[in-house]
Amino acid sequence: MSDTYYEFGTAADRWDRARLFFDAKEYRSAIRILRGLVAEHPDQTAQRLLLARAYYHSAQLSQAETELRAVLDRDPVEHYARLMLGRTLERQNRPEEAAPHLRMAAAMSGDLPA
Repeated sequence: MSDTYYEFGTAADRWDRARLFFDAKEYRSAIRILRGLVAEHPDQTAQRLLLARAYYHSAQLSQAETELRAVLDRDPVEHYARLMLGRTLERQNRPEEAAPHLRMAAAMSGDLPA
């Protein structure tokens, strides 16, 4: 498929297409679309989070970490980004770095251990 397919249409069209690819577990295709959307609209949290999730599911963990940190730089109380960053760091065998993020995510959601 040519790159023009991934760039075709309005931002809303590409967002819908990226979500369809993500839902179909075609993470690399979703990434190709979402990278362009994030470049055009870097302040959009939903696009960046979906890009991070696609990176995570396609085992591109350093890219997922980069996107999640960008979200948290803009919005430090974004619960899901905090949780995902913790899980991403765990998956990279960095449990000491993951622990504070996971604790904070649990506190934000009210899921603290008894």
